[in-house]
Amino acid sequence: MKKIKAGIIGCGNISGIYLKNLSQMFDAIDVVAVADVIKEKAEEKAAEFNIPNIYTVKELLADPEIDIVINLTIPKAHTEVSLAALEAGKHVYLEKPLAITREDGRKVLKLAEEKGLRIGCAPDTFLGGGIQTCRKLIDDGWIGTPIAATAFMFNHGHERWHPDPEFYYQKGGGPMFDMGPYYVTALISLLGPVRRVTGSTRITFPQRTIGSEPKRGQKITVEVPTHIAGVMDFENGAIGTIITSFDVWKSQCPNIEIYGSEGTISVPNPNKFEGPVLVRRHDHTEWKEIPLTHGHSENSRGVGVTDMAHAMLLGKKHRANGELAYHVLDVMHSFHDSSDKGMHWTPESTCERPSAMPYDFPTRFFD
Repeated sequence: MKKIKAGIIGCGNISGIYLKNLSQMFDAIDVVAVADVIKEKAEEKAAEFNIPNIYTVKELLADPEIDIVINLTIPKAHTEVSLAALEAGKHVYLEKPLAITREDGRKVLKLAEEKGLRIGCAPDTFLGGGIQTCRKLIDDGWIGTPIAATAFMFNHGHERWHPDPEFYYQKGGGPMFDMGPYYVTALISLLGPVRRVTGSTRITFPQRTIGSEPKRGQKITVEVPTHIAGVMDFENGAIGTIITSFDVWKSQCPNIEIYGSEGTISVPNPNKFEGPVLVRRHDHTEWKEIPLTHGHSENSRGVGVTDMAHAMLLGKKHRANGELAYHVLDVMHSFHDSSDKGMHWTPESTCERPSAMPYDFPTRFFD
C-alpha cells in the first residue's frame, strides 16, 4: 500500500512522539517535512528523525507532494493553520481541540467540506487498547444496557511545575478544554453523542502564583472556570456525570466508570492508551481484570492520523474525524453556557459514534 505524504507544523514537545510513532510504529504515513516559527525547533526534529525538508509554514503548504498537514501548533493557532492548510488543498489532522470557539470550528469544517478534504483531530487515545477493550465489552453486552457513567479529572493546576503555565488559565484553557477532550471523546466513543448538557462552574482561586522556573513568583489572573461539574444526557438514554478541576489537591475517584443494567466497567485513564480494564458484573463477587483485546496499549499518538490515512486510501470514514471533534468542542462549551445561563443546554451538533477498531488488526495495518 502506498504511503501518504505528510508535513508537520509545530515542533514542540508533542511532535516527538508523533514523529517517533509515524516512523517506527505505523507505516501508512511518510513525514517528509517539518516547520515551526522557531526554525531551530524544526531543525532539531528533522535531525533527530531524519526528515528531509525543513520548511517555513508557507513553504510546507506550497509543497505539492504533501497530502496531509499535521497541525501540532498551540491551540490559539489551530484555526489559522488549519484554514491555511485547507486553502492550500491539504487534508488536516490536528491536536486537540479542533478550535477554541465553535465559530472557528465551524469555519474549519465548512472549508474542508467545500474543498472536499478531510479533517482529523486528537485525541486518538480512544483508539488504544484500553478504551477499545471497554468498547468491545459494552458492544458484546457484558454489562447489559448502559444506563449511566461518571468521569473525573482532578488536579491542582500547572503553575507548580509547568515552565509556561499562563495559558491554562486564559481563554481556551481551564480543565475542561485542557483535559476534557480526552474524557468527553472517550465517553462518546463508548456511549454515543450527547443531546443535552447541564453545567455548574466556578473560579476557586482568582489568582495563581507560579512556582516553577523561569517565572517563579509571577502572578496569573485566572480568566476561565477551574472547577466544572456537568451532567450529560446521551442520545441512547444514558446519563453521564463529569467533573474536571484544577482546584483539587487529591482524589480517589475513578477516571471513568460505565454502569449497565447487568454490571460496571472501570475504564482506564483516557489520556493514555493502556489498561487496566476492570469489570464487575451483577453475578461477580469481585472485580475482574480483563486482558486487553486490542493492541496499541503503549503511547501510540499518531494512531488517529494513521487511521485517517488508511481511510483515505480505502475510501472509508476515519474515526478521529472532524464531526466528532466538533461535537466534543460543542459539548465542552455547553457546560460553560449552561452554568452562565442557569439552564439546560442543547448542543447544536451531533455525530456518529465512531466505529470500533477491529480487535485483531495487525500492528502495522488498519482495516
